[in-house]
Amino acid sequence: MNELKGTGVAMITPFESDGSVDFEALEKLTHHLIDGGVNYLVVMGTTGESVTLNKQEKADVLDCVVAANDGRVPVVLGVGGNNTAEVCAQLTALDVTGLTAILSVSPAYNKPTQNGIYAHFEAVSNASPLPVILYNVPGRTSSNMEAETTLRLASDFENIVAIKEASGSLDQCMKIIKDKPEDFLVISGDDNFSLPLIASGGDGVISVVANALPKHYSGMINASLSGDFETARKLQYQLFDIVNLLFAEGNPAGVKCALKALGVCEEYVRLPLVQVSEQLRINLTARVTAL
Repeated sequence: MNELKGTGVAMITPFESDGSVDFEALEKLTHHLIDGGVNYLVVMGTTGESVTLNKQEKADVLDCVVAANDGRVPVVLGVGGNNTAEVCAQLTALDVTGLTAILSVSPAYNKPTQNGIYAHFEAVSNASPLPVILYNVPGRTSSNMEAETTLRLASDFENIVAIKEASGSLDQCMKIIKDKPEDFLVISGDDNFSLPLIASGGDGVISVVANALPKHYSGMINASLSGDFETARKLQYQLFDIVNLLFAEGNPAGVKCALKALGVCEEYVRLPLVQVSEQLRINLTARVTAL
């Protein structure tokens, strides 16, 4: 799955002031990302506020992105949850037109054991009509998918092709990289973690920051993957403070603020999320527009 190397973008979902999806802005965002040089798009992840969208909205958002993309880059769809049967039902019924892979998060809230996580993804693998990217994000799910579990899944199921790792543990990521099947991809799920992960043998990122700054961020990733770490470090530290500001009051409120400053879309989010504070808006706008 070489097409999933490099910079993927966890796309935001733009909203109107009344909370409805802003499809004109979503189309504009799609062009902004592809023109900025990203390698693939990820729709309906956490950053897309998928947990606040209904079934029809999710379908309409996907249709809009696929149409605007027009086959230019791969599209990955987020399909996950803590009800294994429901996740599998969604996958079985999925129209795969225009899609390359599925991103599926480890179950949240239930706090399954490692055997439970394995069994969940075994079911997902059997139900999925497309290759599966695992997603480990303990800060949101309250349970860590350990390296040994990831390696079991990577070895046992041919269509489990990658993991988006957001555990924040370089040691855990290196254990996966050391013992994984040769063609299994390890993808960063943290923007400030991508360079050290790639230096350790990782394959890229699924980024939040690249929504706003696709050229800058994909330039850093491309330099890292080509082994030009001198250039990559310079770009990393140009972006470092901006990345921290973007997450200072939660995701995706920060990156939506940056996108508004760049004229891509408005910064509306759906409850229980709220927009960033005025001081953070001032700081972010100044930093982003100065690049």
